[in-house]
Amino acid sequence: MSVDHVFIVDDDEAIRDALSWLFQSRGVAVKSYDSAEAFLKEWRPGQSGCLLLDIRMSGMSGLDLFDRLRDVSSSLPVIFLTGHGDVPMAVSALKKGAMDFVEKPFNDNELVDRVIEALALSAQRREREADTADIAGRLAALTARERQVMDLVLAGKLNKVIADDLGITMRTVEVHRAHVFEKMGVKTAVELAQLLSNYRL
Repeated sequence: MSVDHVFIVDDDEAIRDALSWLFQSRGVAVKSYDSAEAFLKEWRPGQSGCLLLDIRMSGMSGLDLFDRLRDVSSSLPVIFLTGHGDVPMAVSALKKGAMDFVEKPFNDNELVDRVIEALALSAQRREREADTADIAGRLAALTARERQVMDLVLAGKLNKVIADDLGITMRTVEVHRAHVFEKMGVKTAVELAQLLSNYRL
């Protein structure tokens, strides 16, 4: 299983080194970058972890990087490191979906705790995405007729009514229903409904 990292992006080497030491001392895996551009070269879609991002940097700013990641629907939690004058910009970033901003100088323990929260959030998102992909795979395995039967089962219709609606025998409905339950990995219509409750059909 891959380990989630905190990705530190700051053009100040002293801050990168201090933060790297801080997180490593708390058992948090770290990767650091001296620019937004350097981070983007290694970033991959679906990457999880936490991005600790300085707002003001030479070259691409932290806000520009944040916008770039939002444009490609990255779910990576972002915590901004800001100087006092950057607070209005950080507040604007929060409204766009950043997780938090931390003013320099910051409290070491509070920063680490916040990053650990972000890593937990990232892991939860990754788990949800894996579950969604798994359900999508199961749904893709259904035939068109099985999908029709499943939709009617989820609508609460009895086998006899489903047979009438689709113009097939009740025995055929029972066979399709059994196949749906087997492919979806459930034993009852209630379990099927629960499985799909948070999934967009």
